[in-house]
Amino acid sequence: MTSASTIPDVNQENLESHHFRQQMGRVTSHSAIFFLGTIFNALAAYAFKIYLARKLGAHLLGIYALGMTIVSITTIFNSLGISQASVRFVSSYTATQRFDLLRGFLVRSISVLLVCNGILAVAMLSVGPWIAVHFYHSPDLAGYMKWFTCIMAAGVFTTFFSHVLAGYKNVARRTVINNFIGTPSTILLTILLISAGLGLKGYLAAQALTACFLLVLLVSLAWHLTPKPARSFSGPLAPVDKETISVATTSLGLALLGFVMTQTEIIALGRFHDPHAIGVYALSSAIVAFVCIILTSVNQIFAPTIADLYAREQHDLLSRMYHSLTKWIIGLTLPLAAVIMIFSLPIMRIFGHDFEPGWIVLVIGTVGQLMNAGVGSSGTVLYMTGRHKYLIWIQSTVSLLIVILNLILVPRWGIVGAICAFAIGNTAVNICYLLTVKRVLGLFPYDASYFRLLLPGAGMLFVLFVMREMSRAIWPTWITLGISLLLAYAVFLGLALAFGLNADDKLIAQMIKTRIRSVIFRTEVNA
Repeated sequence: MTSASTIPDVNQENLESHHFRQQMGRVTSHSAIFFLGTIFNALAAYAFKIYLARKLGAHLLGIYALGMTIVSITTIFNSLGISQASVRFVSSYTATQRFDLLRGFLVRSISVLLVCNGILAVAMLSVGPWIAVHFYHSPDLAGYMKWFTCIMAAGVFTTFFSHVLAGYKNVARRTVINNFIGTPSTILLTILLISAGLGLKGYLAAQALTACFLLVLLVSLAWHLTPKPARSFSGPLAPVDKETISVATTSLGLALLGFVMTQTEIIALGRFHDPHAIGVYALSSAIVAFVCIILTSVNQIFAPTIADLYAREQHDLLSRMYHSLTKWIIGLTLPLAAVIMIFSLPIMRIFGHDFEPGWIVLVIGTVGQLMNAGVGSSGTVLYMTGRHKYLIWIQSTVSLLIVILNLILVPRWGIVGAICAFAIGNTAVNICYLLTVKRVLGLFPYDASYFRLLLPGAGMLFVLFVMREMSRAIWPTWITLGISLLLAYAVFLGLALAFGLNADDKLIAQMIKTRIRSVIFRTEVNA
């Protein structure tokens, strides 16, 4: 006979499980759509990069990479940290139904972006050519500056409204717009314009035109999702929330530090080497960035979920999700990372012989990205719970380390030195994120259940090495890569499902399975 005293505990446990299932259902649903969109985007972009590499060559791709460093630094000051802050505050204001603050935040943000965008567009047109000639020693870059300015101007607003949609936890439709509409549009326009003889100008024009088209779609969707009380054009705006200014200022600082951490190697290569080396590095590092697709997909919807749960003081649920999602991020990243490292040379050969030296960038860079995936959403947890000062201190220290490493390694070792600096910096910053989350918030994602991933990992590596030896000179490279990637995931996931799942993992696996079935059979399934 069950005692009455145990009933509340049972009910509480059922309620917690219900909340966990509900939140994980939302995260897995939107993350899955974002992941599919990113996969589609990556496959299209991979084929597109082959086209660009062969049509434009390493030199022009290097010119493009240099121009985008100028766009990146200008965009930081254009947005003033507002875009990044919008995810947190749109989510928080909506969850707590403070629609007056939401309206004030959106109106003021758009106004600031308009003013800053106009001022810095003029500055970019004026100063950009000087940077191209006197700093990068690349006069060719100066002739493309107006196109880079157009990309910057449109990109600021598409980024802002994309973050707003993430704040509304509607990553799915945003993904459709950015990936399933934006990527094909850019590719088709680029092919048409390059075929017309416009070369790199055609690629830049295609990006600018597509960005303007996507902006219209994103604004329309954001307007539709904004609650009616926040869409009013009449009445005074609510006073500025001091926390908003603090977070936006911190986000600006983090964006600057992020630029240093991700773009310093390109700037160093531009200063000490020719555009050809930059083109090789830019292409190979773009493939490296794809390693964290799972982490990126999860963070798109987990970020506003963190803000939501933290605002509601549901810390136990947040801890449980943080633990489970980190393990899944690691498990789903390992097969992709292994394929990229083991088949690094064949991957780069696809782009042409000029790009073969980039294979070492794939290997070293992927190791660095594995550290990023290995700590899960630790940095996002700090940001979305208001621990900005820790992010500033961590990124400031690591940014200084990265600058020093690039100044020492790039002049001597070129692209190898650049990717070593990146990998060391990436490892250092993510370890600091992990330890800070544990010390400040008391959250730690690891336990003994992670050891269950060792057997699936070993089985996957064995299959991949056998595949590499057996497939030499038998199949075209792209077929070998496709089969190897499928085998890697099949072996890893098969062994993990058989030996590596705990109760929460099985619950997540069942949700994913249910959602896949719902897509295949087009049935309505509740989260």
